[in-house]
Amino acid sequence: MTDDAAASDRPPSRRLHAEGLISPHPFGERLPGPYAEDGFVQRFVSAFDEVLAPVLAVLDCLDAYWDPRLAPEDFLDWLATWVAAEADGGRPLADRRRAVARATELHRLRGTARGLAELLHAAFGVEARVVDSGGAAWSATPGGALPGSPEPSLVVRISADAEALPLPRLEALVEASRPAHVPCTVQVVPGGEAVGR
Repeated sequence: MTDDAAASDRPPSRRLHAEGLISPHPFGERLPGPYAEDGFVQRFVSAFDEVLAPVLAVLDCLDAYWDPRLAPEDFLDWLATWVAAEADGGRPLADRRRAVARATELHRLRGTARGLAELLHAAFGVEARVVDSGGAAWSATPGGALPGSPEPSLVVRISADAEALPLPRLEALVEASRPAHVPCTVQVVPGGEAVGR
């Protein structure tokens, strides 16, 4: 695919031109005295004001671009790639904003049952219960029974309507997020039923 074809597939940026946007720092006001009163020069440099006004507006609001709650939608998708957030463009904007905002917290929990359940909630807005075969315990007596089971397994139970759920994308996310050596099963429980805790 050529660069031109790839560019035509992308949605246009909303910050290319802003009709009627006034520059907060017009060039005409900064010219030396002889040019400040020259009408031709003022009209000539006003073209730069029109071109640079959107740039200055972005720079003045730059902190809002880094905040997933406020960032423009197209920038939010780019921001999602920076923090490796599961923010698919086909999902509602509010869900994508939440996924980007929680991405770093979820990376800290990656590989845990809680982390997988919270990742599924952030990415798809579903309640999930993750049951694994492992366990941790301590005993004051040597030779005590080991927790968990010797065969590794992972079961993800999701409370949602199966028809409304993008199951292939959800299963791909579970596959990418589960521990590599643990086989996994995804079960969808009808939305009205509890997944159990």
